[in-house]
Amino acid sequence: MVTAALRMDSADVAVYTRVLTKSLSEALPPGYVTVERERSVSDRMRGRPGEISKVVVRLGDQLMTLGVKNGQPAAEICREVRGVVLSRENVPLQQWASALASALVVHAENNAQAAEALRRLVTGA
Repeated sequence: MVTAALRMDSADVAVYTRVLTKSLSEALPPGYVTVERERSVSDRMRGRPGEISKVVVRLGDQLMTLGVKNGQPAAEICREVRGVVLSRENVPLQQWASALASALVVHAENNAQAAEALRRLVTGA
């Protein structure tokens, strides 16, 4: 169910990134999700947040990064220990979504707050 929730809107990468960012940011505790945005001059002048350029989900020593470059997804799975990235793997979007789902489930098994966040993500409540 988690994987299905994460794959639901993956056809349009920009929409998928916005939905994923909103869902994960609301569901997970602060510090788990980092969002980077690109703001044009027009965005700054009008007070708009800009377009999402990268979403980073941090679960333990695993960093799951999803960016949009030239309208195409750029997904990475990294291992980080004490601020040093030990491995970095570029993966297809579906593999990234599956890995994120698995990491969320494993993390939820060890953390009650993450388990509640996972329930909210899957049910949409």
